[in-house]
Amino acid sequence: MEYFLIIFSAIFVNNIVLSRFLGICPFIGVSKNTSTAVGMGGAVLFVMTLATIITYLIYTLILVPFDITYLQTVSYILVIAFLVQVVEIILKKVSPDLYRALGVFLPLITTNCAILGVAILVIQNDYNLFESVLFAVGNAAGFALAIVLFSSMRETLDELDIPEVMKGVPVALIIAGILSMAFMGFA
Repeated sequence: MEYFLIIFSAIFVNNIVLSRFLGICPFIGVSKNTSTAVGMGGAVLFVMTLATIITYLIYTLILVPFDITYLQTVSYILVIAFLVQVVEIILKKVSPDLYRALGVFLPLITTNCAILGVAILVIQNDYNLFESVLFAVGNAAGFALAIVLFSSMRETLDELDIPEVMKGVPVALIIAGILSMAFMGFA
């Protein structure tokens, strides 16, 4: 039951984007097209899960035993940057169309505070390795759910007659706020 609560809470109650407001840049930037949003959700799932596993092991096996926990943030950023480079190389070979569609937002996963935030939250919540993986997968699924829902809403908005001053980012921010309030209902 505890494992279910970790996943459910990460996806719906404490959604990394809509409740904790981490990862807003790719959330707004990549959500214009649903297929691109799905690709970003998959990339974040891969990077977030692996980054959480590796950073957890680094923290528990290296930083704590050698009493150098002050290097936590620096070591986490290096791990995340490395993993994003791996994802970029894989996407370039496997799916060049998705690689081009993600464009500048793929390297921005490196600075996606949602990934770093989850790695730090795992330590703050005192999760073991299995719980950390569940937490990371749940948060990545929550990110993917939020960005796909948001992108489908934005695609619908493009077909509506909206005042010119509200088109683009202004209406996107209003919709993101409404989506955030909808997710608050799970709390």
